[in-house]
Amino acid sequence: MSSKPTYDTKTIWRQDRDHCIHPWTDFSTFKKEGSMIMSNSDGAYVFDSEGNKYIDGIGGLWCVNIGYGNKEMAEAIAKQVEEIPYYLNFGAHTTPPAAELAAKLATLTPGTLDKVFFGTGGSLANDTAVRIIHFYFNRLGQHNKKKIIARTDAYHGSTYLAMSMTGVTFNHQGFDLAPDLVHHIPAPHTYRRPDGMTESEFCNAKVKDLEDKIIELGPENVACFIAEPIMGAGGVIVPPKGYHKRTKEVCNKYEVLYVSDEVITGFGRLGHFFASEPVFDFVPDIITCAKGISSGYLPLSATILSEDIYDVISVPQNEGALFTHGFTYTGHPVSCIAGLKNIEIMEKNRICEHVREVGPYFEAQLKTLYKHPIVGDVRGSHFMLCIEIVADKETKTLLPEHLDIAKLIAQQCQSRGLFVRPIRNQVVLSPPLILTKQQIDTVVSILHESFTEITPVLSREGIAIN
Repeated sequence: MSSKPTYDTKTIWRQDRDHCIHPWTDFSTFKKEGSMIMSNSDGAYVFDSEGNKYIDGIGGLWCVNIGYGNKEMAEAIAKQVEEIPYYLNFGAHTTPPAAELAAKLATLTPGTLDKVFFGTGGSLANDTAVRIIHFYFNRLGQHNKKKIIARTDAYHGSTYLAMSMTGVTFNHQGFDLAPDLVHHIPAPHTYRRPDGMTESEFCNAKVKDLEDKIIELGPENVACFIAEPIMGAGGVIVPPKGYHKRTKEVCNKYEVLYVSDEVITGFGRLGHFFASEPVFDFVPDIITCAKGISSGYLPLSATILSEDIYDVISVPQNEGALFTHGFTYTGHPVSCIAGLKNIEIMEKNRICEHVREVGPYFEAQLKTLYKHPIVGDVRGSHFMLCIEIVADKETKTLLPEHLDIAKLIAQQCQSRGLFVRPIRNQVVLSPPLILTKQQIDTVVSILHESFTEITPVLSREGIAIN
């Protein structure tokens, strides 16, 4: 619930502007405008320091799955802080929450993926996956299997290696990468497939892209393929039917490990705790997850390995040798208790079932936006959705980049009490999974108003919409 802040807003604004470095920040405007201060939250709503109320259409950052201000979660975290707030997970030490959460995750994952390594975020989960994969092949004596295949428009994180795997080139500006290690193939962007190509033909072409790249690099040099079941920050790109199952078969053929990056799709966003098997009909070798694992209440991630991988990496290299990978906060007991409580709340409140029931309604309502002349595509699944904006629906031509059209629409939505996420020419929605049909109706109504309001802006810019 909104309440009067106990701090001076102007002081907080100034302290933040003068001392905080924010991710993905436009410094040309930030130094003048500073930050919007978010001070309170409740369910699917957040409040700014002025008391204004917003539906959080982006769920924090794809992560506040159970909603804000959950008292059960707060009490569980507080209790754990009193009992033991921290102890190292290195070597022969653990805490009850770390052991219990690992065991619980093993009941939710497909196949034999039941060995869990904890971290504090998706970037670390993906870095860990690759480091373990390299170690795995070293233990097998296949020391050349190092190269990683990812996809254009993929997002896998912001550490050096995770950003190298990320295929969103906008994020690479001015930063270095590891191009000899990471290689990209085209995204399976069904909406932008060539004219006249069926979805089945497109799937064939994208599967061939992977096989061709493995052959080009040499199977003896390729360690893994990493893929999001539905690509998130690259524009909520849904692959053609059968894509993941068939790319997994290609990986099996060439002894390439398959990493399913479920940092976004995991923990209910598509109606299941993990989407790889129930939604996309394949079992990867490794699953990485974060975000919804704790619903954003505390930093937590997991890299979940198959027994086949574990059986190799757990054999000592020689007497006294250690598995020398880990972090200070691996298996952090308070974060792990948040993960356990999060799963308990989701199961008790049948949140995955709610998403499977309400998600199709959300998709259908959002598709009513097609009536607007600049809406080219409405895509996604359940509580992971995207609206792509175009100048011409037939040619799928984009509007001029300088307009920053998605940002303009996001500003219109914000003025009406809704946060959406603008990504270039796309408006993305990933709200808390507790959103009701009534709240969905409000979200869609605000979007309709915002798209209607933006049409005169385009006319003033002299832009013709077809």
